[in-house]
Amino acid sequence: MWKLSFIVGAAAGYVLGSRAGRQRYEQIAKVTRKVAQNPRVQSAAGKAKQQAGAAAGKAAGAVADKVGDKLPNSLTERVPYFNREPVPADDSWGTFRP
Repeated sequence: MWKLSFIVGAAAGYVLGSRAGRQRYEQIAKVTRKVAQNPRVQSAAGKAKQQAGAAAGKAAGAVADKVGDKLPNSLTERVPYFNREPVPADDSWGTFRP
């Protein structure tokens, strides 16, 4: 994962710092769009989004279990994870609790 972050950062740095001109920028942008539209990249991005949602749901559940009872009612009423009622499998943010 760190390799992908490094590559994206290096590419962004090159594009932003490049003195190659508009033509080179357009060439890089075209390749980037082509890669982003690749079905395998789309699939990987969807899986990453789902895993991030699952991790966020677990983290929210852990926080709710540890501090939910200690928070004021005004806060717990607004945050669904702090309610002791059953939480739907999927919330409006795309996260879910396993």
